[in-house]
Amino acid sequence: MIIDLDQLSANQAYFAMTQTVIPRPVAWVLTEHDNGSYNVAPFSYFSAVCSDPPLLMFSVGHKPDGSLKDTYHNILQRKEFVVHIAGCDQAQAVTKTAKGLALGESELDYAGLETELFDGSPLPRIAGAPIAMQCELYEVKEIGNKPQFLVFGRVKQMFIADEAVSLDDKGRLKVSASSVNPLARLGGSDYVTFGDILTIPREL
Repeated sequence: MIIDLDQLSANQAYFAMTQTVIPRPVAWVLTEHDNGSYNVAPFSYFSAVCSDPPLLMFSVGHKPDGSLKDTYHNILQRKEFVVHIAGCDQAQAVTKTAKGLALGESELDYAGLETELFDGSPLPRIAGAPIAMQCELYEVKEIGNKPQFLVFGRVKQMFIADEAVSLDDKGRLKVSASSVNPLARLGGSDYVTFGDILTIPREL
């Protein structure tokens, strides 16, 4: 089957993209509302994009009514956010935090989530998430016809669960993917859990 994306609506193109670019890591992003409560939302147009400086990027659209999503509004206001990599045991909570709430309402409360202090960060981290990255806003780019907003965050520090991290024989950080057991996104309502790990060294 050949699919001509020029012949698809934006909504149809979205479903084609999200069911073929798979699996996608999920950025579970915590920000602070103007009223001091916390917003949490998942984004799967997400990746690491640079090492010097260490940058990650996720893409934010609009709410169904066309207004800015709370995450984007909060980042523009505060310039700070925390990106989490959720474990598979947090799949239900991640899905609950995708629900659109009124501006200022907290998805933490809605999903029954707890936070923990994130030393050195102005924002807390979600308890139980195996990885959390404290980020400051680096740059925003607008793309597309609506548009979408590409949010680039500079990673200032990371939290990695003790059981998931060690050093290799060269003294480099080594994270156990199986211990993290990350949640990844497919299309529609589908997620994928962690499977077999293939270790294939590259030729030098």
